[in-house]
Amino acid sequence: MTLLICIARANSAEGLKVSEISRFLGLTPPTVTQLINSLEAKQMVERQADPSDRRVVRIKLTEQGKIITRKARDHMETTLKRMVDYLGEEESDHLAELLLKVHAYMEDNPPPNLDRLQMNGDEKLD
Repeated sequence: MTLLICIARANSAEGLKVSEISRFLGLTPPTVTQLINSLEAKQMVERQADPSDRRVVRIKLTEQGKIITRKARDHMETTLKRMVDYLGEEESDHLAELLLKVHAYMEDNPPPNLDRLQMNGDEKLD
């Protein structure tokens, strides 16, 4: 889902290169390629040759990928709205501040061997 949202957010008519997706998500290109292969098999993304450089392959959402991404975004928005309603404005603001701190911490202190972690959890850590 994260990969689909990444491609959708880029809002690029020509799609994204694997290297661009890799940078956005902080994953190695081989890991991104595996994820793309899986999504392509489910007909959620497609590979297209770059019109200006046929050696470059770009990744785009298919119509099915756009539908799934839209549904996920709608679900996330509804869930967040319900959570804010539940917590109230003050606690929601406090939660947002804490999450920003956590994000800053993770940016400055990435977990070791992050690029070796697989999204499906099958890989064993040393």
